[in-house]
Amino acid sequence: MEGSSVTLTCSSDANPAANYTWYKENRTLLQGPEGVYRLSSISSGDSGVYSCKSENQYGFNSTSLHLDVQYAPKPPSVSVSSSGEIMEGSSVTLTCSSDANPAANYTWYKRSGDKQVQRKASGQNFTITDITAEHGGSYQCEAQNTHGRSNNTLHLTVVAVLPASALIGSAAAVFLTVTLLSVFLLIRKKRNAHQSADPGDRLDHSEQRLPNQSEENCDLNYASVHFMKRETDPVYSNVGSAEPSEHKEAEEVTYASVNFNRSAPRTRGQDTGEDPAALYSTVKKPPAV
Repeated sequence: MEGSSVTLTCSSDANPAANYTWYKENRTLLQGPEGVYRLSSISSGDSGVYSCKSENQYGFNSTSLHLDVQYAPKPPSVSVSSSGEIMEGSSVTLTCSSDANPAANYTWYKRSGDKQVQRKASGQNFTITDITAEHGGSYQCEAQNTHGRSNNTLHLTVVAVLPASALIGSAAAVFLTVTLLSVFLLIRKKRNAHQSADPGDRLDHSEQRLPNQSEENCDLNYASVHFMKRETDPVYSNVGSAEPSEHKEAEEVTYASVNFNRSAPRTRGQDTGEDPAALYSTVKKPPAV
């Protein structure tokens, strides 16, 4: 048993007395007149084949033995055949392995929390076919021999597979959401563009109405036009002030009305001055009677 003390003894009938040498797998352990080799607190690594050689000046002889060190199972290693996520409908194999002497027997349990709930299988390998979500959980492997037992646990996660109808429904919902969002953004963009264009439109309309407003608010002004006697059909662009002329008061004068368009209303104090924006018409003197 592991942990115990072991003494190996070698003896031979020889004359003169023989010398002894102990080997383990061709490695020299002890050499001397006594054929005794002691191992204290033996371990599993001390298992193997030991040989003893006895020798004197006339020759040698040797013998061997197998040292079997037994021990309880070491903590087992557990693994699953499938790497990554385990999908519903697939098959997996759970494997358990432990160092033990004599060889261990294996038992699989499915655990819930800290309690064993069900013995599932015996043997080093445990295969689950057509796996479902109910197979998910913790599985414990227990290794046992005549000297003791040991165990280890793995967790099995099973991923549910959505039916095709659910996948189609999810895709349709995503497509509908994206479409509605795109329509909303497009409407909002057009609305913003329309609102930004309204002030300009109102400005254009107001500018188009300005001439009519100017015509309604325009002042009626008269200009005094002087005519030279020597010319029969003169055209004048020279206009004097509205004061009466002394030497032409007797002549008959035709007046023309002139409309003035102003960008802004006239203020008080400007009525007495000349308007540089005045427009004058061509006036013809009627023939004398």
